[in-house]
Amino acid sequence: MKCGLVLGLVLVLSLTARTEEVYPQDMENQIKQAQHFLQQNNLAGWLLYDFRGLNPIAREFVRPEGMVTRRWFYFVPQSGRPLALVHQIEKKSIGKIFGYVETYASREELVNKLSQILPGRNTILMEYSPKGNNPYVSYVDAGTFELIKSLGAKIESSQDLVQYLLSRWDRPEYQFHQEAARILLKIKDLAFEHVADKFRQNQKLTEYDLQQFILKEFEKNRLVTDSGPDCAVNRNSANPHYTPTRESSLPIQKGDFLLIDLWGKRDLPEAMYADITWVAYVGEKVPDKYGMIFKIVAQARDAAIDYLKRNWPKSDVLGWQVDDAARQVIRKAGYADFFVHRTGHSLGKTIHSWGVNLDNFETRDERRIIPGVGFTIEPGIYLKDFGIRSEINLYAGEQGIEITTLPLQQEIIPLLKPR
Repeated sequence: MKCGLVLGLVLVLSLTARTEEVYPQDMENQIKQAQHFLQQNNLAGWLLYDFRGLNPIAREFVRPEGMVTRRWFYFVPQSGRPLALVHQIEKKSIGKIFGYVETYASREELVNKLSQILPGRNTILMEYSPKGNNPYVSYVDAGTFELIKSLGAKIESSQDLVQYLLSRWDRPEYQFHQEAARILLKIKDLAFEHVADKFRQNQKLTEYDLQQFILKEFEKNRLVTDSGPDCAVNRNSANPHYTPTRESSLPIQKGDFLLIDLWGKRDLPEAMYADITWVAYVGEKVPDKYGMIFKIVAQARDAAIDYLKRNWPKSDVLGWQVDDAARQVIRKAGYADFFVHRTGHSLGKTIHSWGVNLDNFETRDERRIIPGVGFTIEPGIYLKDFGIRSEINLYAGEQGIEITTLPLQQEIIPLLKPR
């Protein structure tokens, strides 16, 4: 492999003799981390590729500026400076990068320069997932995949590198998440109290009204969100992605089952999301039909927690394994057909980040849970008239698996129970 890399670097240097070098500090550290990963795993490099926004991972890493309408590549070798290959008329649009910039004009020139940049028959990483098992990191089209293979490169999925590079939290980010989690839990309590107060005052309230109340609390606490929150009663709670609107919103009435799902982060670029779901009953005593389903969901949630705490970090834990631990509880209870989504998703600066998901249902996530990542656990059962979900957040830290959204919900809250 070393001979191939040396040859590849010689070719890169010959290509870039005429090009301009730019070295922004904010990208240099990420390149060093990526190269450390490549060296540790005996990989020749990482080839990022995008065309008109097809690859959000490439755009997250390189951050092109202005109009970029042609294909571009960015190759991070195991050692040495990276190289961007962009169309001649869009050289300035690729933005400031760490490394060299080389241009092409014709398709033939693009292929020729790619053949010189790529390190022979060594293994490189791209945003590809074998058999589409993990579409969250699969953005390279089949034709481009075939082109790169035809030039002699062996291609593996970049999914582990992407998680390592883009999904681990540093200490300040972890603290931002904790802060968001504390605020969300407080707002959840205020929202349930608001519902109870409205009923005691004999005032009307809709799902949309409750959503707007929560958003005002977000504003007071300087939280932002990309959408939501979800406030759903009865049949609407059986839709995992239901969001009330002014035009389409049910009234919240006595005897209703109520689910709220709220997610947010501090209004800062470096802030991390928190995401929770709690359920309540608008009455004095929770009916058995709700309590029974909640108990199963909570047991599934706790089975996933137990699996993680027993096995991590002393052994590798993969995302799909945690999903299986939770799903098995619901399957044994006879409700497998009513748990219609993955057990959990990656958390970060976006509500669905680039890290491991707890999923062996919608996809098969074979990534390891690595130190520094955050994620949700949120099993649910969705019947015709109501749906129940319990969502918590976890962090894989130095002391093991940490639940960051305590306390856990242990029973459905009866909102009108006498104080």
